[in-house]
Amino acid sequence: MLKPQGLIAAVGVLAVLGGYAWWSQKHPAADTPSSTTPVAPKILNLTADQIQSIRLAKTGSDPIALNKAGDGWQIGGAKPVAADSDAVTALTGAVSPLASDRLIDEHPADLKSFGLDTPVNEVDITTKDGKTQKLLIGADTPAGGNTYAKLDGDPKVYTIGSYAKAAFDKSLTDLRDKRLLSLHQDKITSVTLAAKGAPVEFIKNSGGDWQITKPKPYRADSPSVDDLVAKLKDAKMDLTSTPSAADFTAAAKVGTVTFVDDKGPQSLEVRKAKDNSYLAKSTAVEGVFKVAADVGPAVDKGVDDFRNKKLFDFGFTDPAKLDLGGKLYEKTGDKWFSGQSQLDSASIQNVVDKLRDLAATKFPDKVSGTPALTLSVTWGDKSKLDKVVINKSGADYIAARDGDATAYGLDAKSFDDLQKAITDIKPFQTPKADTKK
Repeated sequence: MLKPQGLIAAVGVLAVLGGYAWWSQKHPAADTPSSTTPVAPKILNLTADQIQSIRLAKTGSDPIALNKAGDGWQIGGAKPVAADSDAVTALTGAVSPLASDRLIDEHPADLKSFGLDTPVNEVDITTKDGKTQKLLIGADTPAGGNTYAKLDGDPKVYTIGSYAKAAFDKSLTDLRDKRLLSLHQDKITSVTLAAKGAPVEFIKNSGGDWQITKPKPYRADSPSVDDLVAKLKDAKMDLTSTPSAADFTAAAKVGTVTFVDDKGPQSLEVRKAKDNSYLAKSTAVEGVFKVAADVGPAVDKGVDDFRNKKLFDFGFTDPAKLDLGGKLYEKTGDKWFSGQSQLDSASIQNVVDKLRDLAATKFPDKVSGTPALTLSVTWGDKSKLDKVVINKSGADYIAARDGDATAYGLDAKSFDDLQKAITDIKPFQTPKADTKK
């Protein structure tokens, strides 16, 4: 005869087993596929270039439609906006192909236990042939790490990795192209900056270097212009706030930059709000947007900020000849000579470094004073020649480059240091033999 305690225990075991059987039916295990079905088959077998449009629908959010437009993508709507090319590439890459983690059930009795009766996400992919495939994404598996999914019109239920689900769980902010300008940097031919003082125009010369053409022809510091181009080309809208047109009008104008590339002109106007944030409006995209704090200072510049202040152009190229106040120095191999006399390399390298670093601290209106030192540097494969005359004008030194009407103001210390370096050039001395044993 079964004791009461044993009967109670048996009933408890049966209850547990019954509960587990009910739970198992409601939550099929992701790691126990049918032995007759393949493991990890492909759900979608597409290539990215086949995809013409993608529609993302998520419970509780407005659907997002992405459509291919020429070489790029647009987000559809009453006012279509450009889509971020990297974000779209990641999205199309997620479905070309989309492999499952496992095939769970070829003919499920119902979809509710998988969360597929009311899918959390729906991804509609339309290909060039006009056919649309709908990917339905349901609940996460009980163990986590995977999510149930199926194609509309196909009874098979699969699991996909949660990372695949995350690839489709994107917002309008995630997918929108946040650039304020759509420029091809290597095809920009001119830049015009209207900020401090008169507008400044930059044009690329035949050698690919920037030149200032307005307000007057000046040598440009190409890296400074390149920095301006790079900063604004990559300027992005901050979508965490929504400034209005009135906010933009009330803000203080910083400046406007206009670029011309192979597709024509594009302009960006930047203003500074009372809270010291920067707002921008572009001709390439509709609206007013907050931008990063470094955009404003990049625009808030005048012509002198972009002028080439160096007196010599040889940069890091080793000179071949120097004419220092009428005395000629010439390099042969790795040795320097004055006539037939070899010179101490370190002492003449000190002069080369001083010439390389010689730069204006200001730009006087004109060249004045009397000549104090004439310098020439021959450099480059085609024997380029830079000639500079430094004048003494009162307590100041003003230099002029040959063929350049610009006046370069030098501080007295840089002139004195150069003079001393020239004076310190000394003959080469043969190292003494080491007599120590």
